[in-house]
Amino acid sequence: MNDAGLTHGGFYAHFRSREALMLAALEAAFASLDQRFLDAGPDAPGAARLGGLIDHYLSPEHRDHPERGCPLVALASDLPRQSAAVRAVYEAGLRRMIDRLVDCLGDTQASELEAKAASILAEMVGALSLSRSVAEPGLSDQILSQCRASLKARFNLPT
Repeated sequence: MNDAGLTHGGFYAHFRSREALMLAALEAAFASLDQRFLDAGPDAPGAARLGGLIDHYLSPEHRDHPERGCPLVALASDLPRQSAAVRAVYEAGLRRMIDRLVDCLGDTQASELEAKAASILAEMVGALSLSRSVAEPGLSDQILSQCRASLKARFNLPT
């Protein structure tokens, strides 16, 4: 707030409520994430895009910059206490991420693709969350690298 030259009161005056602020922030965070997902090799074949998404998501840079990172990780534990409107925006963002992963997976049954995409996303979100929660830098790096390698091996992607 200080960097923007605003007081807390001045900032909140731009929103009807705390919930409106939360909705706007969450929509912006997912829009940014959507763009990064789209930018991860948009012309590459599905497998190459998937590998790029895994590499980006499970990177030390993503771990070290939660302020511009994935809102799924940042808000998961707080979401049960949020309003239905906030949860709906979160769930829509989650669905878009699963859909992006489905697009990378290829030609199998739609229900199987969604299950695989949800599994990939759950592993990436969990790995990023755990890597941020440990104090030992070596362990944090190990979590990221092992989950990256595991996901890529599961889908026969180059490491």
